[in-house]
Amino acid sequence: MAPVRLPADAELPLLRARVSDLADRALVVGDPGRAARVAELLDNPVQLTANREYHVYSGSYKGVPVTVASHGVGAAGAAVCFEELARGGVTRIIRSGTAGGIQPEVVDGAIVVATGAVRADGVSHQLVPTEFPAIATPELTIALRVAAEATGLNVHTGIVLTGDMFYPSDVIVGVDHRMWQRAGIVAVEMEAAALFVIASLHGIEAGGVFAIDGNPLADADEAMDGYDPYRDIVTQAVDGALTAALDVLVS
Repeated sequence: MAPVRLPADAELPLLRARVSDLADRALVVGDPGRAARVAELLDNPVQLTANREYHVYSGSYKGVPVTVASHGVGAAGAAVCFEELARGGVTRIIRSGTAGGIQPEVVDGAIVVATGAVRADGVSHQLVPTEFPAIATPELTIALRVAAEATGLNVHTGIVLTGDMFYPSDVIVGVDHRMWQRAGIVAVEMEAAALFVIASLHGIEAGGVFAIDGNPLADADEAMDGYDPYRDIVTQAVDGALTAALDVLVS
C-alpha cells in the first residue's frame, strides 16, 4: 500500500492543522509547553492548532519554514502525530526530547543522538513485523552529532530503547534495563521507534536528539523515587538538544 498523501486543502483529523499550513520540515517534542518554547525561537511564529496533546506552530528558522508539533507521552499517541505530519507532506521530522541514560557515562546534562531504536513499544509491532528495524536517517544522525557537539555539552551516539513504561512496577520487571545496558543501549525514551518506523514507511527523513535527565542505573534509583527533570543541568541539555535539532532541520 502506497503512503497516503492528503490534498493541500485537507485538515489533519487529530492535529487539526490544514495541510497547506505545514512546512516540509517539522520538529516534534512531547511537551506542549516545550513546543511553545520552541515557537519563541522562530521568526513570525503562529500557533495553528491546540487539540488534545497536539499543539502545532509554524514559523521560520534561519529563513527556512518549519513546523513545530507536540505529541504527548508514549509511542501510541505520538504515532498519530508522526503519521499525520507525513500524510500532510512533511518530509523531514526530528524529535527532540528527554531520555534516561542507560550506560554509566550517560548522565544528567548529556545529549544523546539516536542511530536507531529498540522497538519495545506496542504500536510499531502493529505496523510492521518484529524483524523490521527502527533506524534514523544516517545523514541526519551525523549532522545532529556535529550540531550537538557544537553546544559544548557531553554528546553520545547510539541505539536508544523505546518503551511504553515510565514508572516501574514492583509486581513484575517490565523492562530489564541492565540487560539492555549490557547490549550497549545508550538511553531509554518512549517515542523514537515509532517515529523511525513511520518515517521509513513513508520514505521520509527522521532523526532523534535527546537531553538526558537522569540515569536510574548509575543513580541506583531504578524505582525513580528521586526523578526530577526540572533542574538547571537538564534545562541546559534540553536547550542544547533543541538548538541542534533546529539547526539540522533547516540545514
